[in-house]
Amino acid sequence: MSNLFQRAAGSDHTFPHAMELADLASESVIVSDVHGVIKYWNAASEALYGWPAMAMVGQRVQTIGSLAHSGTDHFSALLREGRWEGVALRRGLTGADIVAAVRQIVRRDTAGGLLDIVEFGRNAGSLSQAAYLRMDAELQSSLAASWELDTSAAHHLLDAIAEHRRGGIPVDLDQHPDWVDEMLSATRILAVNNRAVRMFGAHAGYEQMIGKSIGDFWPAESRALLATLIESVTSDRTRLEIRKMILSGSLRNPVVKAWHSAEPKPPDTVFVTINGVTNDDRTTWELQASEERYRQLVQYLPTALWQVDSRRAGEAFDQLKSNGVRDIAGHLERNPDLVEHAKDVVRVTDVNRDAVSLFRARNPADLIKPVRYIFAAAPGLAERVMVAHFEGRRNLIEETRIRAFDGSIIDVLFTVTYPVPPEQLDNTFITMQDISERLNAEQQLRKLQADFSHAGRIATLGELATSIAHEINQPLAAIVTNGETSLRWLARADQNTEKVTQLTSRIVSNARRASDIIHRIRGMAAKHEPEMRLIDLNEVAEEALLFIRHDTDSKSIVLSAAFGADLPKVLGDRIQLQQVIINLLVNSVQAIVQSGQPKRRIEIKTSFDDDDSVVLSVADNGPGIPAAGLAHVFDSFFSTKDAGLGIGLAICQSIITAHGGRIAGANRPNGGAHFHFTVPVPRVPSPEPG
Repeated sequence: MSNLFQRAAGSDHTFPHAMELADLASESVIVSDVHGVIKYWNAASEALYGWPAMAMVGQRVQTIGSLAHSGTDHFSALLREGRWEGVALRRGLTGADIVAAVRQIVRRDTAGGLLDIVEFGRNAGSLSQAAYLRMDAELQSSLAASWELDTSAAHHLLDAIAEHRRGGIPVDLDQHPDWVDEMLSATRILAVNNRAVRMFGAHAGYEQMIGKSIGDFWPAESRALLATLIESVTSDRTRLEIRKMILSGSLRNPVVKAWHSAEPKPPDTVFVTINGVTNDDRTTWELQASEERYRQLVQYLPTALWQVDSRRAGEAFDQLKSNGVRDIAGHLERNPDLVEHAKDVVRVTDVNRDAVSLFRARNPADLIKPVRYIFAAAPGLAERVMVAHFEGRRNLIEETRIRAFDGSIIDVLFTVTYPVPPEQLDNTFITMQDISERLNAEQQLRKLQADFSHAGRIATLGELATSIAHEINQPLAAIVTNGETSLRWLARADQNTEKVTQLTSRIVSNARRASDIIHRIRGMAAKHEPEMRLIDLNEVAEEALLFIRHDTDSKSIVLSAAFGADLPKVLGDRIQLQQVIINLLVNSVQAIVQSGQPKRRIEIKTSFDDDDSVVLSVADNGPGIPAAGLAHVFDSFFSTKDAGLGIGLAICQSIITAHGGRIAGANRPNGGAHFHFTVPVPRVPSPEPG
């Protein structure tokens, strides 16, 4: 290894590549200058001595001790001979003595000047060949995740806590989550090692983590612990804090260490490491491969995914339940500050690339923060998410809107999946699917259906032109007759005011009747967006009969109506349902006339069925539906009439389907056709128990 290093590091140009190779070595590699200032500290050095590279680069080797085991300084011999091998006594991160077997080599330039000193080392305890083979595989699992933090922006809070302590007031940061959030938000990341990036970077990468708040990446379950450690080592800069921590994931019995920096680091710098052994019987490489497969799966899911730690909300819910709160929706309505607080304490811990794309973000780190931004365009959604969580539901699914970081509003299908024991309670998943195109397509489809329906109404009105003309002519003729009679009475010498008043009243009445007829026709002929209201289907049917009354009378058709009493109202569009009824009646009239039936009858009736729906049926004694066409009567452009367009019944079916009902047609046993449709009665929510 030493020969390889010397060859690779033979010039300044190749030195960085040598460092990359040395990072893979199972031996400790330390490079220092002539004054003992450390220039390089590899991963195996971290594993051997416990100190992370970011804390040691720039420090002197003497910081951890560099005397030979015999107690004599070997530096002069090293310079004289160019290399030295022996045993050195070192101090580990925890303060424990570490006896290391080291080889030190002096590197010089072409002029003979000293460049640096390269040291290779390992634990001085005897290692078998098998132990050496295991050492490389175990290196990554024993290596600490390391952080270099800047606490300068948290000074005001740290000073306030110190003031409390000097005043004899105990401070437990577990009881002050707002202080914890403030401290971790103010503490910025100066540097992290590869293990910290891999374990906690949430795909952000080294560059995106630098300068960000440590609170954006630190494990949510140990936020109060980190704040406590930061406060402790900044109040006593000689202290090394070592604590066990709670950490969900692949590490077993993780330990966190924190200490204040020494010169030449800035005075507000704090170092933090997390150590632990892998929480699995598989090798480190197998764990990494498994984790990588999982991450790849999550990253390439064809939907935007958020992993959220909502345990803080769960703890608050448990407290509310213990206080007797049962109606969480009412409680949140009375205490809206709880919803706002939840938006800030419930945090996103991971996202995939589709989430970054959906929110028009630059990188995943932009989304690793409190969930408030998710609810910016739908403030009521956060409350509904909390209600579902409190009630113990497994999922919440609804269509809503989000505001992307570029300000655009996007329609999404929003899904929350809540964890249930024994699942990890910090793993709440949110998925979002952009449904803008689907909603636009549905809007276009509704427009086409409305145009289709409008065309059908115009066609029906055309078929009823004779009846409509007769209906309008009747009141107009009455108006003319009463007007002329009134003029004759006014021309007489013995004017009869009472008679003229009576005639004028008839004129007004018939004018209103004509106006009503025109209003109904305009309603049928006009384009309009469906307007869903609670309506009485009996009233809609009675109004529809007015359109065809003259047609049935002129063709000697007996039209009987049997409307059910006290029927519940249905939710529907009056004009569209009227269109369906008129179309069914017109079809019956035309079928009867074509059949030449001497006795002509049409029956219309309404009733209430067992499926909580109102039913309207139209039956006639015409020829019925040809057997070959029975299965196709609702198909577009299918007609049993010679000049039929074949759109009437297709329109009827689309209207009834849009109302949530069903329409069907069949032949009667004694001849004739029978059509019926249903419209569901809207459910009325049950009153809350008093």
